[in-house]
Amino acid sequence: MAISSSGPRLRGWVGALLIALLAGCAGGGVWDAQGPVASADRQMTLNALAIMLAIVVPTIAIALGAAWWFRASNPRARRRPNWAYSGRIELIVWSIPLLVILFLSGVIWIGSHQLDPYRPLASPGKPLEVQVVSLDWKWLFIYPDEGIATVNQLTVPIGTPVHFSLTSATVMNAFFVPQLGSMVATMNGMVTQLHLQADRAGDYYGQSTQFSGDGFSGMHFVVHAVSRDQFEQWVSTARASGDALDRAGYDALARESKNVRPFTYRSVVPGLFQAIATLQIAPAGGPTQGHGGRDVNPRSKD
Repeated sequence: MAISSSGPRLRGWVGALLIALLAGCAGGGVWDAQGPVASADRQMTLNALAIMLAIVVPTIAIALGAAWWFRASNPRARRRPNWAYSGRIELIVWSIPLLVILFLSGVIWIGSHQLDPYRPLASPGKPLEVQVVSLDWKWLFIYPDEGIATVNQLTVPIGTPVHFSLTSATVMNAFFVPQLGSMVATMNGMVTQLHLQADRAGDYYGQSTQFSGDGFSGMHFVVHAVSRDQFEQWVSTARASGDALDRAGYDALARESKNVRPFTYRSVVPGLFQAIATLQIAPAGGPTQGHGGRDVNPRSKD
């Protein structure tokens, strides 16, 4: 009677703990998926969690049940101090973990191919092209088809796949928008690819997840997901204001600066991203030890 009554109670405790943990991650995190890639990431994680709990929960229950049954005050417990081996128990002990590993491997294998960052998202329309450059300590987003660029802010139309081409003009970084999906590295002299999509209008937090020096804590950005009409209106507004991003402007932007406020460039010199990625433009020196990150950008917060 004691074992049967403790089973539902144990399941209730485990469920309450999981709900508390998942609730703590919601509201802007990976569990609050706002796009197809993030939703698939979340589902794959939940599938893996369920497979692992299938062995973790029974193991804990058996351990507690064995301790209760073989307590000193239970005269019905059969104790065999000289017992050492059972082929049946060995089969169970090894087969269950092997099955779990096989299931997890299958989930990870399928998910890794379905969520390949280089794999385009299915869509009847053309994806939005965005070129991303990580700097010290800010993000440069270039819209090659629109001929504009932004710093520390990204505006995309909802329901439209976005094809990111990413590189670094300095040390290695990592681009991540938790509510939209996969994280990908940015590396100097290389171009990585990423496909994401926002299904709902809103502002989504983006960040660097690779520590890169004193200004790392301020190296984040906001993704504004808007309707197609609002996106077109934003592009028209951006083309009518701000500075032009030429080589001199890029050289100034590439210098170390902390907590840079978002701003827009009305135009971009053609081929800038390719010049950065192929090292035609010399890479920045990287974070200077003891430099402290001077706020050389006039749009810095400090």
